[in-house]
Amino acid sequence: MGSTSDLPVMEKALEWLNSNAIPFEVNALSAHRTPDAVHEFARGAEERGVKVIIAAAGMAAALPGVIAASTTLPVIGVPIKGMLDGLDSMLSIIQMPPGIPVATVGVNASLNAAILAAEIIALADKEVAEKVKAHKAGLGKKIEKANNDLQELKYEFKTN
Repeated sequence: MGSTSDLPVMEKALEWLNSNAIPFEVNALSAHRTPDAVHEFARGAEERGVKVIIAAAGMAAALPGVIAASTTLPVIGVPIKGMLDGLDSMLSIIQMPPGIPVATVGVNASLNAAILAAEIIALADKEVAEKVKAHKAGLGKKIEKANNDLQELKYEFKTN
């Protein structure tokens, strides 16, 4: 993440990865304030066993692109809501030059970034694939329960 102020947004990703026993690193690295550290992190990631990088940043949101320029690993950008409700961050992340792709999830959508990273890892890891399948199966059950709970609401003109 670009700074520790992004941690409240990124906690959903960290919690999901942790609850699914998927190993991860957490770093605060700034494309503008610690560029050498960003390049060192990105260049050494594959050697450390990293399979996918999730990079969160707000405002100028250069971090995901700078990381993607320094590695061949997949990079997922998480735009952080800031000055323009996250539009500034999102546009910075999705407008990458040819040859430097960054996958991008919605503003503050770190959970989706974690799930997408797991889906990428799952292509070569059957254990992670099973965890992703179980998570997705649980999503439908959650909605079914919510719908059943709605049946308990009582209104004079409610017909179901």
